[in-house]
Amino acid sequence: MVSGWWYSLLLHHSQLTPLTPMPKKVLLLAGDYVEDYEIMVPYQMLLMVGHLVDAVCPGKKAGDTVATAIHDFEGDQTYSEKRGHNFRLNATFDAIDEKTYDALVIPGGRAPEYLRLTPRVLAIVQHFAAAKKPIAAICHGAQLLSAAGVIKGRKVSAYPACRHEVELAGGEFVPANATFDNAHTDGNLITAPAWPAHPAWMRQFLAVLGTTINA
Repeated sequence: MVSGWWYSLLLHHSQLTPLTPMPKKVLLLAGDYVEDYEIMVPYQMLLMVGHLVDAVCPGKKAGDTVATAIHDFEGDQTYSEKRGHNFRLNATFDAIDEKTYDALVIPGGRAPEYLRLTPRVLAIVQHFAAAKKPIAAICHGAQLLSAAGVIKGRKVSAYPACRHEVELAGGEFVPANATFDNAHTDGNLITAPAWPAHPAWMRQFLAVLGTTINA
C-alpha cells in the first residue's frame, strides 16, 4: 500500500515547499495491474518536485486501490510478471475535468490493454493531444496512444511488443537501446520503452513541463 509516514511527509512537503515556482496539475491514468514501478516512480517524482498529481482509474474513486504488476527482465523470451503492491488512488475518475489539467502520464503494464476499451479514457487522451499538452507514456502506455488515434506521424518509443500497434496507428516506432534506458521527445509527446528508462523519461518530461532543478 502506498501509505505511511514517509508518504505523508512527501506529500506534505510537495504541497508546502514546491521546488518549482509554477506547479503543474498532472493527470495519471491508472488501472488494475498497471506496472508497479511505472506508476509509483513517476507519481512520487512529480510530487517530489512540487507538481500536483491526480491518479485515477475508471470505475474507482479516491481512496480505492489498483493492483500493480511487477514486470522484470530475467533472461526469458519476454518479461516475467508478478503481483505487486496496491496503489491508492487520490482522485475520482468520474469527477475529473481533463481541461483543468496541464499534462498527462500513462504508465504501462497490463492496464492499458483494457483501459483502451473505455471511450471516456480515449477521449481524455485525445483532449491532451489536441490541446498539445505534455503527454508522458511508457512501455504498454502506447496502446492507449494508438487506440486514441493520436500518434499519426509522431515518433513513439514503447515496449517492443507494441511496435506493430504504433506503426498501424501511423506512428514511427523508436526502438529501445540495449539497456532499455532511452526515452524520446517529439514535441509534447515523451515516450519510453520500459521502467529502466525512468531517469531519461522523467528528465525529458520535466523539461517539457518547464521544470528546472538546481543542484
